[in-house]
Amino acid sequence: MPESEHRDDLLIAVALTEFSVQYKQADPELAEHAWQLAATRLVDHDSRPCKAVEELEIGAPSRE
Repeated sequence: MPESEHRDDLLIAVALTEFSVQYKQADPELAEHAWQLAATRLVDHDSRPCKAVEELEIGAPSRE
């Protein structure tokens, strides 16, 4: 799998995870569906949300 596809899948998984957390109270069914979609992408890459965030360097301090 090309690196850009891998990164895109991880970004989508992180976004779906964030969506599921933000909408858990407003629409539990939709939030659960988003989480399941995220989990499927993460399983495909043998990853977890926190590992995906680390790999993508989201919120990490600049290394410059």
